[in-house]
Amino acid sequence: MDAVTIAAAGLPALGWALHGGLLIRRLATARRDPLTGLHTRAGWTARADHLMTRHANALVVLVDLDDFKAINDTHGHAAGDTVLAATADRLSTWCGRHGIAARLGGDEFAAIVTDPGHTAGLPALRAALDEPVTHHGHTLRVSASVGHCHRAHLPLPALTDALSAADKSMYAAKGHGRRNTH
Repeated sequence: MDAVTIAAAGLPALGWALHGGLLIRRLATARRDPLTGLHTRAGWTARADHLMTRHANALVVLVDLDDFKAINDTHGHAAGDTVLAATADRLSTWCGRHGIAARLGGDEFAAIVTDPGHTAGLPALRAALDEPVTHHGHTLRVSASVGHCHRAHLPLPALTDALSAADKSMYAAKGHGRRNTH
């Protein structure tokens, strides 16, 4: 076989390899929120479910920004994007190396940590999420309702049950007014 024949035979394989690499990159990008860099719901759920079954001390947290629509309506969507990015960074920092955070959609976030003892605690999370955000010289007041569920409080370590309990906890916090964690 001459070099031209070998090269001609290898071109389709090279093309498929490049195409496969592009598809893998697109899939990875689809599992990340482009604004915040956090996992999307689909990417987070699979990993969180795995962590939930493996770590007896796991803690699931849901975060919903309070009055987020007012920020967009008053200061514009770019200001809202800045608040979302700041919230993502604060939640991810709180999780540290012992958990993962996600933007579920809109102004709703989730996180799971393998052991809450490795975090600064829920009051510290609430305080971080309630810190003002600066956008183009304007200080934006931000607050969030935070709900949580410890795996140990569930009869079975199911992520769907933990999310449901955290959701109830979050809405109980909303019922107590702004800047609450329940």
